[in-house]
Amino acid sequence: MNNSTSTITILTRNEIIEALQVNHQKFIETLHGLDDYAFMLSVNEKWTAGQQLDHILISVSAVTPAFLLPKFLLRLLFGKPDRTSRPYPELVNRYQLKLSNGAKAPSKFIPKAVPLAEKVRLINSLISALDKLEKGINSYDEDQLDSYLLPHPILGKLTLREMLYFTIYHVEHHHSKMLISTLK
Repeated sequence: MNNSTSTITILTRNEIIEALQVNHQKFIETLHGLDDYAFMLSVNEKWTAGQQLDHILISVSAVTPAFLLPKFLLRLLFGKPDRTSRPYPELVNRYQLKLSNGAKAPSKFIPKAVPLAEKVRLINSLISALDKLEKGINSYDEDQLDSYLLPHPILGKLTLREMLYFTIYHVEHHHSKMLISTLK
């Protein structure tokens, strides 16, 4: 990330792609390292590692098509931003505040039980969805990432850049939840 002590800058498209790759790769590596028991373990009725994986796949799969739509359609469907993109830390803080105030994932983002036999298929599907997302991101220049909106079920309308910030953080958030539950 491109931060200094006096100002917080906006992540560039390439920095966003790199952060998406790094955070998702760490998540996937952890999943590969889990034995069958840890993959299926649910502590205190929290999601299993398989459900965390499915949730991340559902979320990435929901964002990816927007980056593949014609730009005029995004504008038509969701309007034009009336503000600049928030910096990454501000977006993360807004999301954490919403969660601390009780916000939960809408039902369409809630994973069902994930059998062990689905582990490899879901990981491969996530990798494929991330590849498609990266291709979509590359069809936008820096200014365009701040010129289009997408709806987020908890945060409201976000610029494309902010939605990507969310996607970077979201996998990190669920990765840490998965690590906590599998270490107990």
